[in-house]
Amino acid sequence: MIKTTQLKVGGMTCASCSRAVELALNRVRGVDGASVNLATEKAMIRYDDSVADEDALRRAVVDVGFQVQEEDVGCDEEWEAARKRMLFAWALTIPSMVWMFGSMVLGMHWPSSLVMRVGMLILVLPVLVVSGRETFMSAWKSVRHGSANMDVLIVLGTVSAYATGLLQFWLALGSFTGVAAMIMAFHLTGRYIEKKARGKASQEIRKLLELGAKTALVEREDGAKDIPISEIVVGDVMRIKPGARIPTDGEVIEGTTSIDESMVTGESIPVIRTVGDPVIGATVNGNGFIRVRATRVGRDTFLSQIIRMVEQAQGSKVPIQLLADRVTGWFVPVVIILALAAFTVHLLFPSVFAGIMSWLPWLPADMNRVTGAIYAMVAVLVIACPCALGLATPTALMVGSGLGAKNGILIRNGEAIQAMKDVRAIVFDKTGTVTEGKPSVTRMKTFDIDDKRFLAIAGALESASEHPLAGAIVNFIGESEEVDFPKIDEFESFTGKGVQARIDGELYRVGSGSFMKERGIVLDRIDDDIEEMETHANTMIFVADSEHLLGWFAVSDRIKDDARCAVLELKRQGFHTMLLTGDNKRVAEAIADVAGIDEVIAEVKPGEKVEAIRGMQLRYGMVAMVGDGINDAPALKQADVGIAMGSGTDIAIESADITLIRSNLASVVSAVILSRATFRKIKQNLFWAFFYNLLAIPLAFAGVLHPVIAEIAMAGSSITVVGNANLLRNKKIGIF
Repeated sequence: MIKTTQLKVGGMTCASCSRAVELALNRVRGVDGASVNLATEKAMIRYDDSVADEDALRRAVVDVGFQVQEEDVGCDEEWEAARKRMLFAWALTIPSMVWMFGSMVLGMHWPSSLVMRVGMLILVLPVLVVSGRETFMSAWKSVRHGSANMDVLIVLGTVSAYATGLLQFWLALGSFTGVAAMIMAFHLTGRYIEKKARGKASQEIRKLLELGAKTALVEREDGAKDIPISEIVVGDVMRIKPGARIPTDGEVIEGTTSIDESMVTGESIPVIRTVGDPVIGATVNGNGFIRVRATRVGRDTFLSQIIRMVEQAQGSKVPIQLLADRVTGWFVPVVIILALAAFTVHLLFPSVFAGIMSWLPWLPADMNRVTGAIYAMVAVLVIACPCALGLATPTALMVGSGLGAKNGILIRNGEAIQAMKDVRAIVFDKTGTVTEGKPSVTRMKTFDIDDKRFLAIAGALESASEHPLAGAIVNFIGESEEVDFPKIDEFESFTGKGVQARIDGELYRVGSGSFMKERGIVLDRIDDDIEEMETHANTMIFVADSEHLLGWFAVSDRIKDDARCAVLELKRQGFHTMLLTGDNKRVAEAIADVAGIDEVIAEVKPGEKVEAIRGMQLRYGMVAMVGDGINDAPALKQADVGIAMGSGTDIAIESADITLIRSNLASVVSAVILSRATFRKIKQNLFWAFFYNLLAIPLAFAGVLHPVIAEIAMAGSSITVVGNANLLRNKKIGIF
């Protein structure tokens, strides 16, 4: 059986690290696919549990030098540790900078040249071995396990710079000892700011986690007790006091109250819930006391499903990221080769770059060819930045999916974000998508039969049917008058058409016009009725015996309030819109006309919807399908982007790429805006990451960049990418 699990991976510092973990996991026998997200520090793995297990996955991570952490390892502790390392580094780096400034700019070797050399070596060493310990350990683990991450470049750069201070005692070299401390201090500062920015990017999912209650007042044999949420089981009865958060999904068994469900619906107005009504965990009880029986707990609750879908989106990859992944795989080895090449060229051919370097004010006065070669090598080592490449896509995806969750839009995978930019047509299912999905009978007419007998026959047959319109007729009969449904025999259902059964040996049928005509029932005498009802968006349901029409019901499903506004906005953005339904063409056209939809394909059987989507793809290219996620599952899968309307507490819709919790068409527009904005950020980030490296590495190779300036630029590129992604949090995606 294929299972999906998630591991929190500790010790990753750059894209090379995440790629090493990803490759290791994908090599495990039984793994169907693994994706590692540097920004969230999590690995999402699909595997066959008959071949592999979580222990094997954990071993694979550990074997390449990383740790598998518990999910509750907090960001605050990581930030605090990073802050302490940074502050300690600067406490020693700033004095060394002042000391070095006096020597380089003022020519003052205070109190003497020898004391200064020895003092700088002593002052800088703790910056490397204490503050930089994590960096050195990471580099060592990376090399020991056959890979090379960003920390390898930092370690090589700082060690090379520090070594010039030692070699000064035997060779005529300029010293970069203080530069080693500055490189490490700026590196640690960049890491700290980057961690803070990444934490900010993931704050929406942390807010979701914080929504849940921590304890619940549960009834036991010896009275009500406060117990942790994790100990609640299905069937437990919880007491919910006014103002308290509902601990888990359940059903009200006593009391009436108002509940704030804004986290689900986006509506600030509380809804009334009474006995028999479902309630959602993490929503807030209003002014009434209620008793609730738990129906879903743990990973099955509404809130857990939201969090799981957001994490799944954050762990997925956008196709455009594949190029960055390929570059990252070769990045560090190539940079090391370039650094060695820079050292060799400057050592053997110093005159090549002498003209450029001669006017640089920050070069040591005692610069010679060996010093210049080391200078260029260190600059190349610290300027290169695979971190920015590794963070470009996942941080934007993390912010985008978090923003979506906040607005009731759950993006299941990153591919949908990239695909959405190329979608040219959007197809809507009718019932439950464009309409409310709550059909009701608006009119009834009978022929040569007593009304009560007519209702009894229709009710008996429709009560055995699962079709939504059947439910509307049964409800109408129940509300109109007391009718006893007779016993039925030989019941048959014809998908999308109607039903038939025998009552007291006589055959009766209920269904569509086409269903009746196929069985020889003449409808000609009511053509005017049909035209009038269908023109006003009423679906006709006919009742007949074996030979004659007995009567009909007109059933209407109200169009959603925001349907027309949302469709017009989608058309304004350049989308062709289509209504795809199994309903009568005249009814479908009436609804499409009110909603402003361009085209209608009606009287389509459920199995034919896939072919209809294929036809749209041939005509328009990329197509998005919006449906309810149940009957429309095959069509949602066929579409390039499947968008499912989440309904109330049930959002586990596996067939869709995007799920809309709030089930309104305005959310479709918001999903389009969000997808396009997120992909735009991804492209911006990748551009800046590639542009930075393409510009910076040649400058460092030529000896133009001071190693410290190179390190500042390197750290700045990662911070810029993460900061740019965070700007997405301010994007307005609503249309009202």
